[in-house]
Amino acid sequence: MEHFLDTFFKPAIMASTWPAIAKGMLVTIEIAILVVITGLALGLFLALLRTLRYRLLDLLIILFVDFFRALPPLVAVLLIYFGLPNIGINLPSFAVLWLVLSLVLAAFAEEIFWAGILSVRRGQWEAARSTGLGAGQTLAFVVLPQAIRLAVPPLTNRTIAIIKNTALGSVIGVPEIINNATTAVSFLGNATPLVMGALAYLILFAPIIAFGAWIERRFAWRRS
Repeated sequence: MEHFLDTFFKPAIMASTWPAIAKGMLVTIEIAILVVITGLALGLFLALLRTLRYRLLDLLIILFVDFFRALPPLVAVLLIYFGLPNIGINLPSFAVLWLVLSLVLAAFAEEIFWAGILSVRRGQWEAARSTGLGAGQTLAFVVLPQAIRLAVPPLTNRTIAIIKNTALGSVIGVPEIINNATTAVSFLGNATPLVMGALAYLILFAPIIAFGAWIERRFAWRRS
């Protein structure tokens, strides 16, 4: 038992590495916030573009969505980080992680928003148009509020799952939680920093998961 505690819960190492773990938590929070904002905004924008019903545009959006839903985020991170410099484009590791996770979230969000838009009965479109509302007004004031409410529960789970992939930043040197923890392990030869990293993720994401569950209950949709 003493050996176990010395390997995974050594107080002296906890005290010395906590500042690095705390800095990693701040970086993780920054990336997560940026990914949520840009990913959801891009996903909603693409779903709105599909309402225009242009065949070529629809095809391009579907190809984008299928590509980033099928491609593992780690593969996308490595392709962009190591591939773009070969054509003269150099992005910081932070920007690469943000870009990849935003595109992945946008791909899933687009499908969820689009499914929400399609689930609104056609009669509501027609009723709104019969009152004199234009197509854009009908979408903005009648259809979209219902579609977003329908999309909230699945979108919440998907968003949480994707932002936890911030840990992938460790493979390209983003100074997030896991990167700082593994660096400390390599210098100290002790697993305590990894345990601290795991605790840091629990501290960050346990409230987010609880909030996501509350959101799902709050926006649960019941058709009459």
